[in-house]
Amino acid sequence: MTELFFPKTYSSLTSAQLIAKEKANMDTVRFEHCVRVSRTARKLAEQNQFDPDKAALAGFVHDYAKQMPEEAFRTAIVQEKMSSELLKWNRSIWHGTVGWFFVQRDLKINDAEILTAIRRHTTGDVEMTTLDKIVFLADYIEPGRDFEGVEQARQIGYADLNAGVGYELAHTLAFLIKKRAKVYPKTLAAYNVWAAQSSSSVKKEGKQ
Repeated sequence: MTELFFPKTYSSLTSAQLIAKEKANMDTVRFEHCVRVSRTARKLAEQNQFDPDKAALAGFVHDYAKQMPEEAFRTAIVQEKMSSELLKWNRSIWHGTVGWFFVQRDLKINDAEILTAIRRHTTGDVEMTTLDKIVFLADYIEPGRDFEGVEQARQIGYADLNAGVGYELAHTLAFLIKKRAKVYPKTLAAYNVWAAQSSSSVKKEGKQ
């Protein structure tokens, strides 16, 4: 695996310090996922006229809080006066919607664009910046993913970032509905915006 290096960390920590801190906060499988997301985010950024170094960093830190104890999330929600509605959810949602706080606290990253991309990567949103979309999609299509439909997601996402976001939301929603699982309200709202906007592009690709 090529050595990681981030020329700008948007933090008081050096690249090496930030990488070491993240590595200590998760197991090897999760860390390797973060590395793959970082590289996928870089590729998407290069194709979408966005700073590849910043995208790579955001992709790397997106799951920093994924394996933190659930009680840590509950404590942060209460102490930081976040929406009490978040307490009704779990770590699959929290590691984005609350996880940005731990990235800011522990990794000393204060860049609003990066923190917002982390916050939105588990749910999507009705408004998404280019970086939001890059991290959201990179997490879904990184090379370690092998679910049914991932090759279609890659083809669509690399061709059209918005269409890739729409594809991801449509298939995520279908997966949750099939399980009769609760759907986070922002995810449903995001589906109504991004899946609808990208449906014509997806149909042209013959994927849906």
